[in-house]
Amino acid sequence: MPRISQITDTTFDGINNPYVPKKDLDISPSLKLHREWDETLDPVTYEVIRHNLWNINEEHGATIQRISGSPVAMFALDLNPSILTEDAEFVYFGPYMQYMSGVTDTQVKWILEYRSDNPGIKPGDMFLANDPWVGAAHQMDVMLICPVFHGDKLFCWITNCLHQYDIGGITPGSFCPAAESAFDEGILIPPVKIVENDVVRKDIEALYLRSSRKPEMVALDFRAQLAGNMTAKTRIKALIDRYGAKTVKSVMKKVIDNSEAAFLSKLKKIPDGVWRDRTYVEACRPGDRRTHRVQIALTKKGDKLIFDNEGTAPQDGAMNATYSGWRGSVMVAINELLSWDQYFAVGGALRHIEFDPVPGTLNCADFPASVSTAPTQSMEISLYPAYNIISKMLYSDEELRQDIMGIGGTSQWPTTIFRGIDQWGERYGYILIDPIGGSIGAFAQGDGINTGGQARTPIGQLPNVEHNEQLFPLLFLYRKELPDSGGAGKFRGGLSAESCFIPHNTDFITQDTLSSGNAIPTSTGMMGGYPSTTNAYTFIRESDIFQRMKESRLIEDSSEVAGNPQHLELRQENFVQNSADVYAVRWSGGGGFGDPLQRDIERIVHDLEHLNITPKAAREIFGAVLDENEQVDVAATEENRNKIRKERLERLKNGQVPRDSHAGETAFPAGDNLAVYGSGDTARWGCAHCTADLGPIGENFKDACLRDDRPVSDSNPLVGDPAVFIDDAVNFRLFYCPSCGNQIDNEIAVTSDAVLRDIELTV
Repeated sequence: MPRISQITDTTFDGINNPYVPKKDLDISPSLKLHREWDETLDPVTYEVIRHNLWNINEEHGATIQRISGSPVAMFALDLNPSILTEDAEFVYFGPYMQYMSGVTDTQVKWILEYRSDNPGIKPGDMFLANDPWVGAAHQMDVMLICPVFHGDKLFCWITNCLHQYDIGGITPGSFCPAAESAFDEGILIPPVKIVENDVVRKDIEALYLRSSRKPEMVALDFRAQLAGNMTAKTRIKALIDRYGAKTVKSVMKKVIDNSEAAFLSKLKKIPDGVWRDRTYVEACRPGDRRTHRVQIALTKKGDKLIFDNEGTAPQDGAMNATYSGWRGSVMVAINELLSWDQYFAVGGALRHIEFDPVPGTLNCADFPASVSTAPTQSMEISLYPAYNIISKMLYSDEELRQDIMGIGGTSQWPTTIFRGIDQWGERYGYILIDPIGGSIGAFAQGDGINTGGQARTPIGQLPNVEHNEQLFPLLFLYRKELPDSGGAGKFRGGLSAESCFIPHNTDFITQDTLSSGNAIPTSTGMMGGYPSTTNAYTFIRESDIFQRMKESRLIEDSSEVAGNPQHLELRQENFVQNSADVYAVRWSGGGGFGDPLQRDIERIVHDLEHLNITPKAAREIFGAVLDENEQVDVAATEENRNKIRKERLERLKNGQVPRDSHAGETAFPAGDNLAVYGSGDTARWGCAHCTADLGPIGENFKDACLRDDRPVSDSNPLVGDPAVFIDDAVNFRLFYCPSCGNQIDNEIAVTSDAVLRDIELTV
């Protein structure tokens, strides 16, 4: 099967193959594009209009949020607006759910290629679309795409995307964990003209709403999106009237050009090379106990970045994403780590980025693969490792190192799909939003942020418990942050949390689980940092919770209630939660950065005082020595850490002679524990702590390290036995310097998978 890069000279209809727009779009001659701009733009006018455009985009999203009656918009902020030029270059993303905008340009280019002639693109039109093979994350993420005209010329595009409450499929809410193909899921709509001459086409709207179990909710969401587009279009036209079309277009062009210049200046500071990351998805359908490998690589060549997914498992079951979903996911990390200083103006960077996945894989799936669960599985598992590889690339430059951010919480979302009759006697079907609380992974210069949200939704917020109880027939028993849930490291990943609830004012709730990352940690650490906790479901039938309530004995943990524990599989369908059944959902935290034995002792003291870690983790992972009052003994801790490193050497060295040293040579930083000594053909890897030689730069530095294979449960105190969920053996591989015993790196891998070559550099 050809790679995407080998087929970009051909367009596809977005039905059976990935849609990859050609460089030069085939646009109807009848459609005139506005391309005039003013080269004499003054800096004050530029800044005024630039901030106007950004505020228009924010107001666009806030309009949707205010009008929509869905908790998706209000609390999950599962929406995003964007502004694009007439030929579909990004001007701005919105600050909401980033990957939604990441697939917008492919939708607009598809419309330009396939709708400009018939039915045509005219003033007052809007196009509705949710087809993932054209450019959507999954079927529930519905886009409303609006061309903005100045006179008879297409000036720019205003678009928004909003996750809809239900658009059909075999499961209420349209997340379909048992789907075997797209035919089991919600309606697929390539871009269709739903608004013409500023009037909604009732025939198209009726077709759109027909598949939904909650058509009145979806209709309200559509009107929220319509209002958002109309608001943004009105604001842009007012800008044009005030400053002139050429001036506004000049600002759009300069925003993109400036973002390109800023991006290129960063690339100049970074050596050419390849950076890789690998993780796994579990359970692609009910009853599946396999692991499915996900691999991502970033190649830098001069002023170009190339992303690929070679080595990723084939599409299977109900976990897949399309090309657009994968590309949109990776763009989130690009935007936030490489374009954050440009107000999410990623258009300039995209001029120098190629996406080259292998079709037929689980994150570049061919039609008619099931993709309704893509954002919680294949897209998350595509996005978060992209943070790692970009961060590894940035490390070599001291200034760019400050932009490094590790993998954050809900790198796989522990979806809880519930449905039934709510407290008002109405039918409902939705998911628990709480994991949006996420966490932020560790930075290269500091700890991550506890329940700091999800980096992909910069202004996201965790809904209040009271909002959940108002919207759904639930009574929360607790919601709390979890000690040890963040990945250990020189800098610790942010803590995640757990929510626990019972049904309330309803007879029962019908539940489905839809999760991965319960067996194998997916918020992996970076440069020696440890992973966070895994996801977890806890379900206790016929508990004594009501007796405890009568006695005013509230619980702080699900382990405190008596009852009948029931194991939940990762895709378990149609199990009933009765009134006394206690259900707790835990989500993954942020990955750590750097070797935990390098963590400053004052930070360990702070962590213990603030319950970020337990005394057990302080001893076993951070090497701390605690006295009888569980206070850190500083001198004894330093001595114990040296003892641990020495023990590593004695246990693993097996008579190896000491490695050569690069002492006195100029070092080039390649990681927190790794350096390059020399240059060109003589360049070699070395330990950043003791300068010990770790082999030629053309080889994998891990091959020269001492390797320590340990159970995955050793990577985080909250991680259990993977065999509960999967059949593949998994281990936690640690790689130590053979001279000083410091940890150089680690990885989590299925035992049969070869050691990953994380970094290849050209220096």
